[in-house]
Amino acid sequence: EQPKENPQPAPRRIFQERQRITGLPLYFQGYLSVRRSRCQFFHFQHFGGILLFFYDDKKAPTYSQKLDISTLTSATNVYPDENGSAQFILMLSNGELELKANDCECGKEWKGFILTVTKLSLPPAESLLPGQLTRMHEVLEKEKKRRITLNNCCSTSPNRKNPPSTALTTMPVCFYAVSRQEATEMLQKNPSCGNLILRPGSDSKNYAITVRHELDAPRLKHYKVMSKGTSYVIELERQVTLPSLQDVVSYFVTQTRGNLKPFVIQT
Repeated sequence: EQPKENPQPAPRRIFQERQRITGLPLYFQGYLSVRRSRCQFFHFQHFGGILLFFYDDKKAPTYSQKLDISTLTSATNVYPDENGSAQFILMLSNGELELKANDCECGKEWKGFILTVTKLSLPPAESLLPGQLTRMHEVLEKEKKRRITLNNCCSTSPNRKNPPSTALTTMPVCFYAVSRQEATEMLQKNPSCGNLILRPGSDSKNYAITVRHELDAPRLKHYKVMSKGTSYVIELERQVTLPSLQDVVSYFVTQTRGNLKPFVIQT
C-alpha cells in the first residue's frame, strides 16, 4: 500500500493567508529577480504592492523578505538581456533597484503594476495588452479607495499629533490615528472588518495595538509598541523587537495563527 500524500494547500487559501499576514492587498504575483546596489541576485516568488514581498516557494504563506518602493521616483524602460530575460530599474530616493523578469512582456506587466500603485495613475501603454490595462485600472481604483479610507480615518482626530514616520504609503493598512477609546468602539461596532488596530500611543511618540479576542466572550486588550531607533519593541511579558510596524502587525497575526486579523474598513 502506497503512503498517502499530505494534502497541499489550495492556491486561493495560500493567497488569503498571505494577505492576512502582510495586512495589505496583494495586487500582482509572479516570478522576479531583484538586485539592489551591487548585491547578488536573489530569486523568489514575488507579490507586489507598495511593498514588494518575496516568498521562498509557491506554497510559503509567510514572506522571507520585503522591499519598500513607496519612494519610487521613476523607472527605466524594460530591455532584454542576452539570456532572453528582461530587466528594468526602479529609481528610489535611497538608491536603485534592478529587477529581472522572465521576458519582456512579464517585465512590462510588472513595471505597469508597480507604477500604477506607487504613482496612483495608469502607466503609458508601452505595448501593454488591453486585458493588462483593465486589471491595472481595477487595481488603481482599489488602491485609491484604500488611501481615501485611510486618509479619512486619520483626519477623524485632527488635533492628535501622529508619531513620526507615519507616511500613508508605508504604514500598515490597519493603522488609524485614533484614541484608545475610538479604537475600542471601531472594533466593537465593526466585527466583520477585523479585530486588530494599530494606533498612536497616548504620548504621540510611540504606538499601541488594540485587539478584540473572540474567546468565550469578546475581550479587548491593548499592547504598547515602543519606537527604539529604527526598531519597534512590543511590551509583552518578554519584549519582542521587530524592524518595522508591518512586522509588528504580522507578529500578532502569526502568533495567533490568524485569529487576529488587521482591521480594514470595507468600502
